[in-house]
Amino acid sequence: MALNRIVSALTAGKLRIAVVGLLVVAAAVGGAFALGVVGVPSVAAVNNSFGDVTNETTVVETDLVVSNPNPIGVGLDGVSIDYTVSMNDVEMASGGREGVSVASGNSSIAFETDLENDAIPPWWTSHVENDERTTVAIDATVTSDLLGRSANLTRTRQVETDLIGAFTSDETRPVNADAPLVDDPVLYVNETRGRWGTVSEEETPIEMEFDAYNPNLEPYVVTEIGYDVTMNGVAMGSGSTEEEYVIPSYGSETVELSAALRNERLDEWWVTHLDESVNGHQVSDLRIEFYAVVELPSGEELTVQLDALTYEETIETDIFDEGLDRGKGSDTGNSADSDGGDNTSDDGTSDDGGNTSDGGTSDDGGNTTDDDSGDDDDGLLPLVVGR
Repeated sequence: MALNRIVSALTAGKLRIAVVGLLVVAAAVGGAFALGVVGVPSVAAVNNSFGDVTNETTVVETDLVVSNPNPIGVGLDGVSIDYTVSMNDVEMASGGREGVSVASGNSSIAFETDLENDAIPPWWTSHVENDERTTVAIDATVTSDLLGRSANLTRTRQVETDLIGAFTSDETRPVNADAPLVDDPVLYVNETRGRWGTVSEEETPIEMEFDAYNPNLEPYVVTEIGYDVTMNGVAMGSGSTEEEYVIPSYGSETVELSAALRNERLDEWWVTHLDESVNGHQVSDLRIEFYAVVELPSGEELTVQLDALTYEETIETDIFDEGLDRGKGSDTGNSADSDGGDNTSDDGTSDDGGNTSDGGTSDDGGNTTDDDSGDDDDGLLPLVVGR
């Protein structure tokens, strides 16, 4: 019995020592975190791409790289990651993840968020009102409930398009009636001009002007000019002028026309814009066709298809810098990091806090490119380099 009591006392003593040791280790680790000796895991990079698209939603696929600067893995039961994508301050998609465990170094976490397609019209409105420029902002926040600390990482990207710039032209184009007993051309269009009108929630108007010249001995009356606008074959709008224009013999007249895109059709267009089988991923064809109703000196009216004035433009975007490398446009990128509210930026190199900022260059096409000083990141957008 005495031997049993001795063994029991020794065992209890070792157990107490082990418990005390664990408490000391836990306190030391907690203190190390508090003092910053042990690093708090942060987001190192974000890689986005578009996934499946339906008439209602667009899947945004995200690979989020979490950087753990500690020599051992960390269970992030008390850490949450929140993630938001916005375009010109219009929130497009948001999501997050809780209770993630990461090994030492960088770990990739994949998740999906849904972009509601009904967010496309308000974004489009902002894009046109901002001279066809969009700021894509990717915000990721890592929050530790245990430590009461968070790090906010923001990556921005500028995307530009030029849908109607090429409509402005001083090219002379003939207008042929292709009708019996009518001498062609009935008119010449010597110059065209186009600009965006005042955008509303319902429509996006394109204000157009045509300088028409009459090469004939008799004046012509243009009683109507109509238009049809399509984007990737989706009917975006149609209409006609309500004003008559008299074009004098050997004289010119400026004809005005407002072609309105119906914003309610933009979400339908968006589906085709992301459908690679239509024109390629994030590629669209804008097409505007015109017709005119011309009253001849005899009083006869002819409907003339203005094929020479048909306007076509390719819309190409690379919203998430997927490296599509097509066509026109420009973007610039920058990133910022905050830890407890402190934001800093530098010239593209990383500091001890892992804050980066970079710049972009533009090419001469309609897509987007990103010029990040440094090594190729294989499509990852550098946010924080935790070292």
